[in-house]
Amino acid sequence: MDAFTAGILQRIESTRSDLDHARRTGDDYLAEVELAELEDLHRLAAEHGVPISAA
Repeated sequence: MDAFTAGILQRIESTRSDLDHARRTGDDYLAEVELAELEDLHRLAAEHGVPISAA
């Protein structure tokens, strides 16, 4: 796995965790920010052929 792929996957994992935390704590604004970041990361991954698990 190259550094770009590893970096994107790590950022997605981190953002998913942050999104989950924001939702658990009821921080709606932060949840929206994290969701937008996650969508951007998924788009970037797709543009570069990086497979993303659905989990």
